[in-house]
Order: sequence, then structure tokens, then C-alpha cells
Amino acid sequence: MLDGTIEARSPLSLLKATMPFSAQHIKAARLHLQKNDPVMKQLLKRVGPFTGKTTRHRFSTLAKSIVSQQISTSAAKTIQRRLNELVNGKEQVNFKIEPEDLVQYSVERLREAGVSNQKATYLLDLAAKVNDQTVDLANIHRLEDEEAIDVLVQVKGIGRWTAQMFLMFCLGRMDILPVDDLGIKNAIAAVYQLGEKPDKETIEKIAKPWRPYASVASWYLWRSTEL
Repeated sequence: MLDGTIEARSPLSLLKATMPFSAQHIKAARLHLQKNDPVMKQLLKRVGPFTGKTTRHRFSTLAKSIVSQQISTSAAKTIQRRLNELVNGKEQVNFKIEPEDLVQYSVERLREAGVSNQKATYLLDLAAKVNDQTVDLANIHRLEDEEAIDVLVQVKGIGRWTAQMFLMFCLGRMDILPVDDLGIKNAIAAVYQLGEKPDKETIEKIAKPWRPYASVASWYLWRSTEL
């Protein structure tokens, strides 16, 4: 799965969830999927309850997504811990940094925390754009899905996939369909017995009955690859 020039990682390992999606919305989504797609109905039974969650801190979520690209989960956690210590001056249990703190650092200083040169540039670009409100994270929830994606992809290192994951796992948007996600393609090929990875048009056709709960269906497809 490609996100700009950076390979995106599995959304189930990328973000540490802290807040549940609305139980009412999830109940409605499950009922809708079971009613409108017999294949998805069987998948829901096989996977079980929906346990996807959202994370509260918007800037840290995006920073973590940049740090985590193209490296293992354990390596990402190590760098997040070091970055926490560098920016906050102390070790913290949860990864939480603020743009006004991060923007004070140079690429060289961020590299001391184990961040690559390229990712350090991306992090500082993110911090600068949030600071000057080119990316207004405080009000991004007021935007429609595509509007929010257009805003986020202005940041170096954040492509459409990362923006979609942010909408799903930070803003709790219920109808996001990441058609370029390799995990989604593989899961659909297996669950719907296609024999080959589907293209964008095929995914959108299969997903039509999922609307307006494509995010929930996507979560179940991701989970199916881990069973």
C-alpha cells in the first residue's frame, strides 16, 4: 500500500486507540452490513464484535503516522519514546507532542531521537503547517471527508492513505473506503473469492452496499487478514 512516496503500514498497528467509536453508530453499521451484504454478514460473524477505537490527540496521531512509516512496530515505538523524551524532557507512557514544541527543533536534533532525515523534514513541515493553520487541526472535523483529505495532503509525507486513516481513527468518520490499501485488496480478494486483487472500480462496486459505513466494513476486512 503506497502513500505518496512512503509505504503505509497496517492501520491496526499504526494507531494506538484510546477512545471507542459511538456504540450506537457501530450497532447501526453492523445491522446495515448484515442486511445489505451476505458476504459481509458472514465475515462479521467470523470476526466477532467491532473493537476499533479512535485516538483523541490529532497532531500526535499524524506525527506518529509519519514516524511509523516503513519500519517495524517495535522500532516505531522506540523512536516515539525517544522523540517524547526529546520534546517533553521526560519519558511518557503515551506518545504526545505539540506542534509549537516540535517546530523549535532542527532536523539534526530530531535525528538524535532516531528519526530519519526525511521523516524529520516531514515532522517539521507538519508542525509548521499546523502552527500557521495551513492545516487547521482544531477545526478539521468541520470539513467534509474530501475537503479534510485535501487539507492534510498538503503536508510532506502525508498522502491520501494516511489522511484516510486519520479520518477513520481520529475523527471517527464512518464512511471511508481506502481503495488503494493493499490489506483491503487482499482481504476482498479472499473474502469475496475473486482469485486476484481487485482494482479500484471493483472495490467501489463491491463496497456500494456498505455505504454509509465503509469504515466499519474496512475494519472487518483488515481483521480478517489477521485471523
